[in-house]
Amino acid sequence: MSIKVENTENKNELKLEFTIEAAKFDEAIKKVYAKSAKYFNIPGFRKGKAPMNIVEKYYGDEIFYEDAFNEVVPEVYEKELKENNIEAVSHPDIDVKQIGKGQDLIFTAVVQTKPEVKLGKYKGIELKKVEYNVSDADVDHELGHMQEKNARLVSVEDRAVENGDITVIDFEGFVDGKAFEGGKAENHELTIGSNTFIPGFEEQIIGMKIDEEKDINVKFPEEYFSEELKGKDATFKIKLHEIKKKEMPALDDEFAKDVSEFDTLAELKASIKEKIEEENKNKAKYETEDAAVKAVCDNVEIDIPSGMIETETDNMVKEIEQRLSYQGMKLENYLQMIGKTNEEFRKEYEEQAKTSVKSRLVLEAIIKAENIEADSEKVSAKIKEMAEMYGQKEEQLKENEAFVKYLEESLKNERAVEFIVENAKIK
Repeated sequence: MSIKVENTENKNELKLEFTIEAAKFDEAIKKVYAKSAKYFNIPGFRKGKAPMNIVEKYYGDEIFYEDAFNEVVPEVYEKELKENNIEAVSHPDIDVKQIGKGQDLIFTAVVQTKPEVKLGKYKGIELKKVEYNVSDADVDHELGHMQEKNARLVSVEDRAVENGDITVIDFEGFVDGKAFEGGKAENHELTIGSNTFIPGFEEQIIGMKIDEEKDINVKFPEEYFSEELKGKDATFKIKLHEIKKKEMPALDDEFAKDVSEFDTLAELKASIKEKIEEENKNKAKYETEDAAVKAVCDNVEIDIPSGMIETETDNMVKEIEQRLSYQGMKLENYLQMIGKTNEEFRKEYEEQAKTSVKSRLVLEAIIKAENIEADSEKVSAKIKEMAEMYGQKEEQLKENEAFVKYLEESLKNERAVEFIVENAKIK
């Protein structure tokens, strides 16, 4: 096994030429044959019983080459990268130069490598102090949510619909006099003012009385997800069955006892204020750290390889795809709904991906420059926390080298950000 390494005309890119001995490649061919023999059906032999030379004669010598390449190359590729201290950040662009039985396997792989980061000023950067104070209005707002959550619904029979009421309606929609798919429902509960229906729909229900029927006219938005309906005028036939309203509980000591562990409203308000203060503190910390990393990134020289941005974009799109799957939706359906191609969708995340990659590389450079190490006690505490969270044994997680390394890198990154903020000039 041998490898030749040379620079290409592009920055942060290497061309690697691999030579794998003929004997090793021939052995890979035999392994592939042994795995796939059962699938070959050749006249004169029982299925899966034809010798390798017969299979090659029948299908051609190259029948096993691709699978043999995939059998032998990945392990060799990773081993040689590690031994030659090459940090590849892109998928290799493979070009096979020579392949065949009894021949050395020769191929080239062009890869992008991790770029050099030339740090600028990262100590003593100037940051604006971020601070959020808690007002009485903030506390009252949270209390209002608690009132909403604990409100009870009461039926209204002596008046017409008002804004904020919860109505129960039948409706059917028509465009050009024809009913359209998805435009009909019975006993549908709709909160007036929630803006969950198309513009103009809810407002026209205001003033209706129980058992009243009415036609309302609306226009679908131009950016509506359905191609058949966007921008179209529509008529909905409405019948109102019920009117309900929320009856809010009084804000007093009894309310505090009902919704919390406190005996008085004053104690509940103090607890809410303390909670918001903690949230604001965390928010200010996050925004300060974010501003610090951005300021440092603005002071570096770095050429980020396209492969790193592409991989980061891949990861972002996969994460979105996973979140959509939790909602029972596929990415392609979502893209149809918002009227974008996969390429357009990915393009929107490229700048964000570039920023993410740049931040990561800059933090790695600071970690190296300042010899930042992961605190062993924090690593152990995090392992214990994760073990409890996922119902696993601590020892099992400690034995998972990849998991422990990931934790260590995460903690080093956190420490690097703290280091920047600690050494910043905050005004």
